[in-house]
Amino acid sequence: MAAVTMYSTPWCGYCHRLKGQLKRAGIEFNEVDIEQVPEAAKLVEKVNNGNQTVPTLVFADGTALTNPSVAQVAEKLIA
Repeated sequence: MAAVTMYSTPWCGYCHRLKGQLKRAGIEFNEVDIEQVPEAAKLVEKVNNGNQTVPTLVFADGTALTNPSVAQVAEKLIA
């Protein structure tokens, strides 16, 4: 099971870029389309002060990063 979940939309360019970077870095992640999963959209809004900002990544410890770099994701997973 991946230690991080990426909340995204199919049309989000930042999401596509980060997914590619994570795959090239060998970082496993689960992906959830917030347009298809209403509960996920609500979670993203909660994390982002009412905004549906993607990509939002939520880690196993419950913390989140919004539109992070692949370096920030890797650093968080190591910590």
